[in-house]
Amino acid sequence: MLRKFFYLQLILVSTLSFSQNKPKLTIDDFFSWVEITSVRMSPDGDSIVMVTDRPDWDQNIFREDLWLYRDKVQPSLIQLTQSEHDSEPQWSPDGKWVAFLSERKKPGGKDSDSGGDKDSDEGDTNQVYLISPDGGEAVQITSGDEEVHAFTWAADSRSIFYATRTPWTKAEKDTHKKDWKDVKQYRGDERGDMIFGINVTEARQFSLAHQPKKSKDDSDENPDVTPESRSVGTTPFRVHALTASADGHRLAFSSTSISQREEKVGDYEIYVIDLTNASPERAPRRVTNNQAEEEELRWAPDNRHLFFETEQGSVEGKYEDTQRRLYWVDADSGKYERWAADFPGAVLHYAIEPGGSVVACGRIGTEVQLYTQVAPSKPFVKKDGWPGTYEGLAGSLHSNRIAFVYSSLEKPNELFIADGSDKVPQAQQITSFNKLFADRDLPKGNPYRWTADDGTTVEGMLMYPPGKFEAKNLPMFVFIHGGPNDADGNHFEADWYVWDRLAATQGWLVFEPNYRGSNGYGDKFLMEIVPQIVSRPGKDILEGVDALVNEGVANPNRLAIGGYSYGGYMTNWLITQKTWKAAVTGAGAVEHISNWGNDDTSYDDVYFLGGLPWQEAKRYHDEAAIFQMDKVHTPTHIVAGADDIRVAVGEDYLLDHALYNLGIPHELLIFPGEGHDLGKNPWHGKIKVREELKWLQKYGGVGQPVSGE
Repeated sequence: MLRKFFYLQLILVSTLSFSQNKPKLTIDDFFSWVEITSVRMSPDGDSIVMVTDRPDWDQNIFREDLWLYRDKVQPSLIQLTQSEHDSEPQWSPDGKWVAFLSERKKPGGKDSDSGGDKDSDEGDTNQVYLISPDGGEAVQITSGDEEVHAFTWAADSRSIFYATRTPWTKAEKDTHKKDWKDVKQYRGDERGDMIFGINVTEARQFSLAHQPKKSKDDSDENPDVTPESRSVGTTPFRVHALTASADGHRLAFSSTSISQREEKVGDYEIYVIDLTNASPERAPRRVTNNQAEEEELRWAPDNRHLFFETEQGSVEGKYEDTQRRLYWVDADSGKYERWAADFPGAVLHYAIEPGGSVVACGRIGTEVQLYTQVAPSKPFVKKDGWPGTYEGLAGSLHSNRIAFVYSSLEKPNELFIADGSDKVPQAQQITSFNKLFADRDLPKGNPYRWTADDGTTVEGMLMYPPGKFEAKNLPMFVFIHGGPNDADGNHFEADWYVWDRLAATQGWLVFEPNYRGSNGYGDKFLMEIVPQIVSRPGKDILEGVDALVNEGVANPNRLAIGGYSYGGYMTNWLITQKTWKAAVTGAGAVEHISNWGNDDTSYDDVYFLGGLPWQEAKRYHDEAAIFQMDKVHTPTHIVAGADDIRVAVGEDYLLDHALYNLGIPHELLIFPGEGHDLGKNPWHGKIKVREELKWLQKYGGVGQPVSGE
């Protein structure tokens, strides 16, 4: 017995020593994170193509590349493309090709190496490319001035269907330029889409025959690489997604607004084109007519039902935001059924298994696990797996295998493959993109629950500084997620948006509250944010802070707060309700009228606040931080993208101006060329986090000097 105890002690000491010997996470380490943004499995289940998104510091871009995993003979993982601009891969139904979208330089276009006209109006547009999984160069299949919004393979693998904005003729372009010069007609320049079909073999042969010449001596000019395309339909809307039925008879698409602004929910529906009798003059047939945004559109194996997901709006009745749901609709009758109807959480991703059953990622609280269901009327069954978060789910109609991205608090995200949904615990890890993080002394964490003033149980995550797991009286940084229909949990992320691990490494206890409006806790919990868009979740957060202080976990004299997007909304509100040591906020509104007018998702603002500005003027006033700015005493750091219209950059200038007039220490950073998502230049996100950590150190008194390139 003593010997056994000695061995246990030895193991414990060795484990602690190993952890202590690991270096701390640095900001340079942190921003080496690789995200796997798309996963597609081949029809036979033997290969996977995935997309990685990672920073390229030399070129000041986030590069997107395709990677291929194959295990037919010997398992191998290779980088399939290297153009830095490749995304949305799709396998051909026969498994011989991978098609994808890319913004590669166009022959003869701007900045082309081929010596084309640099003053041409033609820039780089998203087009469809084709590559063999056996290797070789990618070949451009579509071209033109208009970018491809969406594409899909035909069932026989001979054709690709794709959608672009309705092209103008040369005469139409010349007339528009003559009449309007450089003037932009805010709505007048918008137009709907055309859907084309193109023969892959002919397009590929044409493209290969007209490759740019290697030398200027070979040819003085490059011929147009546009092969013959046929129009199969038009729509007054923008096509969001395309999918072809396996029997080859029908093509379905989901629509979105031509302005790309979410202003009318009626812009979002599902339509079907009869490919046996398709013509540009024949209008696509509308299948749905509801108050929801349909996403993730796919045909069921029966060639009759169309799967789709919703997160904004309602399929059943008037507009309301619920947790993410999964449905299918009968393409003939328009009758719909909800899958996982009794599931209390959010259905985040799904894949279709052989026979038509579904495997899906479902969130309950801080966990996202795998579930299966054989039909809408059958149980939604949780599968065995590891604690943590499953996402990026992919399956095959001809194989039981599934692929998924898995992560947990201390396990960085990697791609795994399993021989079926019942074999997840035996899944094989096939990538090691983020191995560096596993070699660092990462913070540990766990869920935390408290009771709100109305008796509701609220949950969040606590992330402790390395070596101080479950310690007491710690300085605490309240880090608020965006959305609001999102949630923090047992997963791994490391970017400009979620930098909790860096804050914890700097010495902060990081508290991430899943306030009213978060998903994973039932639709009632999520919808209780309406119409108290900031005051109700604000109470939840403050009550969580009080609970942690009362339990001795958090030091009441060393509290800081921060967040981005909706987390910025909440931060801006909460600095009017309580004085903190420091605050860091980004892309958050301080009022709701101008924000509604500038926002590209305006109908959900109206839903959250219970009506339009002239209908609910008092609530628009009472839920706005700007009218309580005289209560603010917290030093506040602000960031914004110069081109943000999701939360217009004017909101950040308004906050800056108010704090300046009040004499509150503050700083505003504006990132040029960036929208709401700081996804253009990786340096912007790194500088953002670097300066936020410095602000927390300067005014919060916690942390070490932050360095890094």
